[in-house]
This record gives sequence, structure tokens and C-alpha cells, in this order.
Amino acid sequence: MKIFVCVKHVPDTAASIKVAGDGGFEDGDIKFIANPYDEYGVEEAVSLVEKQGGEVVIVTVGNAAAVSTIRGALAMGAHRAILVKTDCQFLESDLTAKALKAVMDQDGLPDMIFTGKGSVDTESFQTQYRLAGSLGMPVVNEVSFLELDNDKALVQRESGGGEKQIIELMLPCVIGATKGLNEPRYPKFPDIMRAKKKQIKEMDLSQLGIDPSQGKVGFEKLESAPERSGGKMLTGSVEDQVTELVKILKENEKVL
Repeated sequence: MKIFVCVKHVPDTAASIKVAGDGGFEDGDIKFIANPYDEYGVEEAVSLVEKQGGEVVIVTVGNAAAVSTIRGALAMGAHRAILVKTDCQFLESDLTAKALKAVMDQDGLPDMIFTGKGSVDTESFQTQYRLAGSLGMPVVNEVSFLELDNDKALVQRESGGGEKQIIELMLPCVIGATKGLNEPRYPKFPDIMRAKKKQIKEMDLSQLGIDPSQGKVGFEKLESAPERSGGKMLTGSVEDQVTELVKILKENEKVL
């Protein structure tokens, strides 16, 4: 079984982001990590191959520093990786999907593709759908349970409001992983050392025939979130507080 796992190199969610210019941010001193949801995909892929045999290939579209994130995925048990280098901080999902497809066309199509349910930086939640559409594969996102039966996959997905859906789909397919699918392993020191010797093939977008300037969507302007104003404590009886709250929402906030 051959499995591709798409892993994104993203800023740590605890990082303090400073806007630089109209469409970017200062990333020199920011800690970057593997997109947390993608790690569920790595763990599931590695676990499947450990049981059934095969190969797990990590594919990342990102800058040169993404090698550190890729090494982490290799330390979890993936066999090799492919990095498509780009200096774009926000490569739109359409171009990202095209780059991923081009890599897979060159390397050989897999039996399964894992992504995270979404990335914690841009949260566009589109790449997996665009990739699946371009490859003609079925796709299910927010998967919290997976079971394989020969050429079929039985999955459970979160559908909101506490509801869950059970879906059966044929392989090959694209699976968007989320929390609950598994518990990603923490690589041990020997695994980390072995990961340094595993292959990471690097290429540029231009080698895949992709021009970043031809994207259909881009950021027009980024702005820092405004500082929160101080809270207002309401006093008096419950009835008085409700009356005051409704008055504030109607007259001051204009939301009623």
C-alpha cells in the first residue's frame, strides 16, 4: 500500500504574529510546526503500513525551512518525503492542490491520501477537496474513525452539533483527518536520528509548471486584530442586568 500524507509547515498557534506590509507577516523569529491536524494523518498512515506493509510518503508545499517539519513526520515512521519549495507565505489552495497533484502524477498515484481537516493558519478547508477533484477520487473530511476492508474504507466523520456520519468509499480516496482518529506518537531519539538519513526530494513550483502569480485568490490586505476594550460588569438583580444588556446590544453595539 502506498500512502501520501500532505503536511503543511505552519506558525505555532501560540506565536505572536506581526503584520509586515499589506499581505504578509514577519516570520524570521516565529516558531513553525507541522499543522496539528496533519499529524493525525501521518499517524494513521504509518499505523496502516505497519499492519499491512507499504510506503508512506510525506509531501509538503512550503519554504526551505519546512524541512524541519518534514523530518518530524519522517521520525514518526514515514519512509521518504517530497518538498515543493515556494517562498509564498499564502499559496492559495488551488495552486497548492495543483502542486500536490503534479507531485503524485510524477511519483505514482497512491492507494490513499491523508490531509488534516484544515490548516491552522489560513483555515481555507479547500485543498483536500480540490486535490480529490483533480485526481477523480472520493473525499471525506473531519474523519475521526477509519477502517479498511480490501478496496473500501469505512469512515466516521464529525458533522457538527455532536452528530456523526458513517460513510463508505472506494479506494483510492482522500481522507481529511481530525482529532479522535488516533493519538499521534512522539518519536524517540533513535527515530529522530534515523529520520535524518531518510530521503527528502526537493523541487520548485516551476519544475511542476506552476506559476504562483497565476493564482485566482490572494490577500489584498492583512491587519492586526484590534486590542480588546475593557469589559463592563453589570450589577443589580438578574432582571436589571438583562435589561441593561439588551439596551447595550441595541443602542451601543447595534446588533439587535
